[in-house]
Amino acid sequence: MSDVESRPDWLDELGPVVEGPQAWHRPEPQSFEGRYCRLEPLSLKHHADDLWAQMAVADPEMRQWMFLAGLGPFEDQAAYIAAWQQFSEAVDNLTYVVIPTDPACGLPEVATGQFSFLRLRPAAGSVEVGFVRFPPQMARTRVSTEAQYLLMAHVFDDLRYRRYEWKCNAHNQPSMRTAERLGFTYEGTFRQDMINHCRNRDTAWWSIIDSEWPVLKQAYQAWLDPSNFDAEGQQHRRLTDLIADYR
Repeated sequence: MSDVESRPDWLDELGPVVEGPQAWHRPEPQSFEGRYCRLEPLSLKHHADDLWAQMAVADPEMRQWMFLAGLGPFEDQAAYIAAWQQFSEAVDNLTYVVIPTDPACGLPEVATGQFSFLRLRPAAGSVEVGFVRFPPQMARTRVSTEAQYLLMAHVFDDLRYRRYEWKCNAHNQPSMRTAERLGFTYEGTFRQDMINHCRNRDTAWWSIIDSEWPVLKQAYQAWLDPSNFDAEGQQHRRLTDLIADYR
């Protein structure tokens, strides 16, 4: 008699059996090259000047950082570097910078945005993407969308993880809209989850799971294809419409 046949029926109440390694590999620092951008592990020595210059121009009031728990806003570049060094040493995370590489996108080929792997849980095959700090000129562009796609593909295709998380302040409407556009599923809101800059924060939870990835991958590839854009770089079809079609 097999182990499966010999198990008591009540075990099914715990949920379905998980097939797989039961202990997934941790993400390791590496670069990713796409059609429109390149991702590199954050190096404050090599990237801090460019990141700070982009932040100072695009978001001088540091409003984006106010939504991020525990980091920012920063008085100057030295404070930014010191805070990020301390954060990286204290928290289990892996941060990437986004470097645009397609001249047609109209963005300089320097470190323009950053985001991080957080809440790494290899035993569960789960990781969160967070501390997303993309300047407004990158919003909904081929660069920002491909950057998100490259990390997702690494999580699901290379690491074979089961779950990819997105969390944000429930009052951060741009982040909520971005999660929805990217194909994340809203799971609920943790009320009074934390205190951030002396204010209550309700945290919205979103996720993509491995069974959803094949459809999302097709939609991303179709949206990012050059044929989806006209000579001025305007999209023919929206990513949300493509996701709905493939679903």
